[in-house]
Amino acid sequence: VQLQASGGGVVEAGGSLRLSCAESGIIFSPNTMGWYRQAPGKERELVATATTDGITDYGDSVKGRFTISRDGSKNTVWLQMNSLRPEDTAVYYCYARNALDAVWFGQGTQVTVSS
Repeated sequence: VQLQASGGGVVEAGGSLRLSCAESGIIFSPNTMGWYRQAPGKERELVATATTDGITDYGDSVKGRFTISRDGSKNTVWLQMNSLRPEDTAVYYCYARNALDAVWFGQGTQVTVSS
């Protein structure tokens, strides 16, 4: 299973970034895909997830600013991040979970928000 993430970078506070992640596994049916993040010295935390049924979940700190979308047929997920804050600076990890609750994380992509 491979989760290919892209779209990280450096942006000023108040700016926007869009992350994308595509799953390219052979035998894998992720019913949930999304994003977690980890800042230096902190635990990994939920950013946003989306199921194949269109159910979304967001971490409290990003509600109203981030939007997750998903193309279930292509196992691709996007994260639109608006009104970015310095505290959003972290490594963002693509995430997938299948119906058996097996979990995968992709390689991280760095997001840096300057003040």
